[in-house]
Amino acid sequence: MIPTISTIPIQQLASGDCLSIQVYKFIGAKPGKKAYLQSNLHGAEIVGNAVIHQLIEFLTALDDTRLMGEIWLVPVCNPLSTNQRNHYFSTGRFNPYDGKDWNRIFWDYEKVCDDLDEFAQSQINFEPEDIRKNYLERIQSSFQKELEKIQAPSGLPFSDRYRYHLQSLCLDANYVIDIHTSSNQAIDYLYCFETREKSAKGFLLDYGILMNEYDGDAFDEAFMKPWLALEKKLSNLGKDVQFDIESWTLELGSGMQINPDSVKKGFFRIKNYLAQKGIIKTPGFPLESTGSHPIKFTSKSQIKKYYAPTGGMIHSRVQLGSLIEAGQPLYQLLSFKKNEEVPVLMDVCAEADGVVFDISTNQAVNEGEYVLSVM
Repeated sequence: MIPTISTIPIQQLASGDCLSIQVYKFIGAKPGKKAYLQSNLHGAEIVGNAVIHQLIEFLTALDDTRLMGEIWLVPVCNPLSTNQRNHYFSTGRFNPYDGKDWNRIFWDYEKVCDDLDEFAQSQINFEPEDIRKNYLERIQSSFQKELEKIQAPSGLPFSDRYRYHLQSLCLDANYVIDIHTSSNQAIDYLYCFETREKSAKGFLLDYGILMNEYDGDAFDEAFMKPWLALEKKLSNLGKDVQFDIESWTLELGSGMQINPDSVKKGFFRIKNYLAQKGIIKTPGFPLESTGSHPIKFTSKSQIKKYYAPTGGMIHSRVQLGSLIEAGQPLYQLLSFKKNEEVPVLMDVCAEADGVVFDISTNQAVNEGEYVLSVM
């Protein structure tokens, strides 16, 4: 199957050079659902590019009769962040021009929809697929106004222009997968919205963060939040509907490196999920064990981040992925006091049970800087 490849300019630079993103569209022999996948929204998070490359190779070799619908792939979806550097280090988490997190800039329809109650009431007697079609038309119509603002003489800041390009590619998707890694070092895990826990099993992961609080500014949130809001409104009116719409942030290991194990497993997990959803038909997928796969969820509000109580050097830190108990030592902090005292080692212990899923790369910390996270 040969993809349709399109190049989308996103920013003209002062030098005259132009930054672009490239979209690979695989269209099956029969119409069906749409999956949208992107990677490298944050500059240091490059593993997803290798995963998407493997998906391109896999889909290119797949007969189009085995693809039910379409899959859109966007590697290196933020070239501006990917190219950011500070000495030897790839940074690219924040827009250097306005300081905004690249994954906290997106357009959320729910925030501009002021008649959701009335719309939900008007859809009570419709089938779910008809409701989805009607609601999507409203979302797309509202989103079109963003383009009108961009094209106006006054224009819009680059963050608004950039988000328009990305979100225009996925508004009509059924499934969105935004591939990230930690900017530090981390295990593989998943961000999952409430009511989608069963589908999360398709990724065959051990751990997930359950999104019980969100503001709609992140890419996965901006896509999913309007649909969850509509489901809730319909439920309040006595009509229980769960649309065939899902959005995920898939975290695949550590930043600034392409870990072969994370790539291999990331490709395998996505392939299994897409097969679970019936988009691809390939022997052996989804695994028979998918429906019973155990995944431990931790509410986002229960994630505990640990920050250095004083400045110093981190010693004897527990290993990434360690299961820890309340009261167990997490790390020692070697602190150099500038008051005619010898250096001291301070023990920092866990406040609760959990798994260490993210740790800082830098083991020299100022007071109040990040050390690790436990879910």
